[in-house]
Amino acid sequence: MADNTTHTPKALSPEAVFRAHGGQMRMSEALAAGLNRYQLYRLRDAGVIEPISRGLYRLAELPPVSEPDLLSVASRYPKAVVCLISALAWHSITTQIPHRIHLAVNRRARLPDIEYPPVQGYRFSQAAFEAGIEQAQIDGTTLNVYNPEKTLADCFKYRHKIGQDIVLEALQLYKQRCKVKPAELLHYARICRVDNVMRPYLEAGL
Repeated sequence: MADNTTHTPKALSPEAVFRAHGGQMRMSEALAAGLNRYQLYRLRDAGVIEPISRGLYRLAELPPVSEPDLLSVASRYPKAVVCLISALAWHSITTQIPHRIHLAVNRRARLPDIEYPPVQGYRFSQAAFEAGIEQAQIDGTTLNVYNPEKTLADCFKYRHKIGQDIVLEALQLYKQRCKVKPAELLHYARICRVDNVMRPYLEAGL
């Protein structure tokens, strides 16, 4: 006799839900996946998951996060781009240790605003915002960051905010540690409208 019983797929355990999402989820993603806050807090209290930042959790068994602060902002603001001193640090062309993560957003977007990690947001024009973006992966999350040449142009644009000495040091380190691309530097300088400012330093060879 045929068995006509309908078998309902077994629901995933809360831990399995995290595994199905690569081991890392924001609370909003977990709730959308069918978990509730009680289940999340129980996993946290049992040491199965750990908070990376406010509202972001990952399985505790995973390898340590390489850049937890950048991972946090990349997850929270996926369209923002790491810029200025934070981008200099990413490319290892500064001796500065950023006290805040500098993020660029489109001029019509809201500025990032979170308690931790501390961030400093900047509104860029459409052309300046879209130019020179590179993407990197941090523990499975995509991070947007400006390339070295665009970052230098941005730093010249904001030299009065971040300090002329920091900008000139970055240019020196760029020439020492990176393949110098004069055409790209001037290209981004024009987009940022600082070509007249940057050109003497490039021509002088520093």
